[in-house]
Amino acid sequence: RLIALEMAKIHTIHTNGSLPKPTLWHKMHTYFTLVKNEISPSLSADVPTLEVLERELAWLKEHLSQLGSPVVFCHNDLLCKNIIYDSTKGHVRFIDYEYAGYNYQAFDIGNHFNEFAGVNEVDYCLYPGRETQLQWLRYYLQAQKGMAVTSSEVQRLYVQVNKFALFSHLGSSSWLVSLNAFLLLKFQSVQYAVIRFNQYFKVKPQVSALEMPK
Repeated sequence: RLIALEMAKIHTIHTNGSLPKPTLWHKMHTYFTLVKNEISPSLSADVPTLEVLERELAWLKEHLSQLGSPVVFCHNDLLCKNIIYDSTKGHVRFIDYEYAGYNYQAFDIGNHFNEFAGVNEVDYCLYPGRETQLQWLRYYLQAQKGMAVTSSEVQRLYVQVNKFALFSHLGSSSWLVSLNAFLLLKFQSVQYAVIRFNQYFKVKPQVSALEMPK
């Protein structure tokens, strides 16, 4: 509940002037440009080819752009180590705003939900279930709006969040592959990227089937 409240507060930070474009698509195209000539069978046989990644990115851009998720100020890297809980004051604060910027609201939440699985020992059984998500999203929307929200509003955000969580898998994987190619990171980074790629293709069919409430 406290994390939902803090994220709602962060998402209400406004710019002076016109709202910037979301950073999501630009960053992904940058990653793809970096690795265009670097992905090879020697990297990992489990890493999708560039053609597959480009096809998935095109599909995501067409699919997600139609969901109507608002552009807000996002943390963009809300894993558990970037959340500080103060038990004496009864609140949480976020740290490490290195990747912060304007992005889709549903991406920031979906990316946070993906981080429930951990990094060192990844377990996607820890991804929050439907009821947990709906409760979290209700807290978030009530804090953001300052009033009660309808079930339809919560359901709408639920669909948006889980669809943008797909992008989180693809984006994180591509970023790790690009870092490995140019900075010679440890092989574990590629292993983690493969886990994220696999999870993307595993959940894509069921997430794609989710429909926005009427």
